[in-house]
Amino acid sequence: MEQSDPTPVQTPATTGNRLTIDLGALARNWQALAAQAGTAETAAAVKGNAYGIGAEPAARALSRAGCRTFFVALPEEGFQVRAVAPEATIYVLNGLASGVAAAHEAGNIRPVIGSLDELREWSAYRAAGGQGQAALHVDTGMNRLGVTFAEALELASDRGLTERLGLTLVMSHLACGDTPAHPLNARQLATMQDVRALFPGLPVSLANTAGIALGHDYHFNLVRPGIGLYGGPYIEGEPPLETVVTAEARIIQIRDVPAGETVGYGAAQTLTRACRIAILSTGYADGYHRSAGATDGHPGASVVLHGHRAPLVGRISMDLMAIDVTDIPAARRGDWVELFGPNMPVAEVATAARTISYELLTSLGGRYARHYRGAL
Repeated sequence: MEQSDPTPVQTPATTGNRLTIDLGALARNWQALAAQAGTAETAAAVKGNAYGIGAEPAARALSRAGCRTFFVALPEEGFQVRAVAPEATIYVLNGLASGVAAAHEAGNIRPVIGSLDELREWSAYRAAGGQGQAALHVDTGMNRLGVTFAEALELASDRGLTERLGLTLVMSHLACGDTPAHPLNARQLATMQDVRALFPGLPVSLANTAGIALGHDYHFNLVRPGIGLYGGPYIEGEPPLETVVTAEARIIQIRDVPAGETVGYGAAQTLTRACRIAILSTGYADGYHRSAGATDGHPGASVVLHGHRAPLVGRISMDLMAIDVTDIPAARRGDWVELFGPNMPVAEVATAARTISYELLTSLGGRYARHYRGAL
């Protein structure tokens, strides 16, 4: 007789918080960015567990929307995506880790070669009969990964390099794309145009989400949006695309606290009026940053309950946080509170926490019950 799986099913009632992930919105965001990219191919960055929403469901939904090329940070991420996108091209942005060239070929993923050391190892692997393909990363001003332009110039003098190393793409990365007026954008574009001339016939990629918005000149042959796909802001002062992630936490207790009392660790915030305080079953162990809490000298983030904003009160704990629901008389134990989503932009919460949307999304913990809307 078969035995049933004794593992309890994770539900919002057992976890205390929940994520609603709209895969339809993800697909529509990709389509909107693809329309902006014109004739350039639109890929998708799904690194960091697809910015926290789940690499496999994200890649599956994006594949169904028409995406054919994906970018990850690590080989393991590439193997995950390959499982649900068997025909896709997958590039590994963090380059070639030492000793694993053959594993890239076995998993049908392509390292983005970013240094001469990596290039030498990849060259030796190919010379020994390896058939894997790769991209070449040229640094145009980010000063993070990539061979220098001078190194690229020397490499380009070897006319058989592209075929011998199985190169299928040359790319770089914008440092300030989210600030359109920054002069480094134009300098990187000019350098990338020179790089394109060095490697005729190779497809070229420069633009992330923000780069798409900079215009046609930045698109080259392939664009690779990231944060914009997931509903995060990508241009200063411009609204994001559709909300993909809604994070919520449950009220587990409501208490009346007199004026003059403090709330939470360190007595960081003193109440200036008598308040109804709701305690939420979530905290920094769930990726809601401690720095988003409130003190007497610094207001914290807010949440949304029954269509009304409620400010955080005091410090955020590992598993708990407090909000002021004095002005929301309908608040009840068991209610769900929006931490961020369509009514509370993730960027606003990130600003209150003195960080960025990327960090909040990729920090989402494993204690959320996840519900996916749209086709899986």
